[in-house]
Amino acid sequence: MTQTFTAFAGPQRLASGALADVALAVKRAGMMPEPIAIFDDRTGRAIDLDLRGTDADILARLPQPAGGNTQPEPPVSEPRGRGRPKLGVVAREVTLLPRHWEWLNAQPGGASVALRKLVDEARRASGDRDRTREARDAAYHFMAGMAGNRPNFEEAVRALFADDRRRFAELIADWPVDIRDHAIALAYRDRAD
Repeated sequence: MTQTFTAFAGPQRLASGALADVALAVKRAGMMPEPIAIFDDRTGRAIDLDLRGTDADILARLPQPAGGNTQPEPPVSEPRGRGRPKLGVVAREVTLLPRHWEWLNAQPGGASVALRKLVDEARRASGDRDRTREARDAAYHFMAGMAGNRPNFEEAVRALFADDRRRFAELIADWPVDIRDHAIALAYRDRAD
């Protein structure tokens, strides 16, 4: 899934898409009578960007997309640590009880393989639930930033967290259309119901 961002000038959606496109659209919009806010659609949280200088300056300062290797490459002079950093494998400390270590070490491939399999299995088993929670949280953060003083905000939040889609839509029906539509899109992304 491509990471997207959405900019609002007051209650009006100004731009949506890749961060570079949104940043340049905001810069080109110039001074607006309404404050401009940019939101990460994955988290629903507002982000700050430095939009001074040329387009190239702005693009050079943009944060790198999430999902890549977030660990900095160690300097060449330092000895390499454990793991396989070129494959994204990073050694970290895990604290377990002795009985857990015994069980892990008895598994085919050892503790690391067993832990990776357990994590992958848990991610598969809770994938839908995790996506629903992340979408709900993103909608909440966006709503708190853009609609915290709107009528029915608190009741809409309750309906959102109760997963009452009909009530949620009713409560925010009178909000500005772009805010309302974006909150609904964030809350129910990847859901067919």
